[in-house]
Amino acid sequence: MPYEFSLGGALLPGVLLWFSLMLGVLWGLDAVAGRYGLYRYVWHPPLFRIALFICLFCGFGLLLF
Repeated sequence: MPYEFSLGGALLPGVLLWFSLMLGVLWGLDAVAGRYGLYRYVWHPPLFRIALFICLFCGFGLLLF
């Protein structure tokens, strides 16, 4: 994985690509959970969303390295 990549002449961190990918996965899971009413079983939905994103991002990062 490159440490940084160039986008229009600006150097961006390589982890930004994985961040964007996991953000898309989170939005997909959020849509499914909202559609089927799974947030009824969660105490604090915004906190759950942040925790789920952190788990996805860190878990995928561990798989890469």
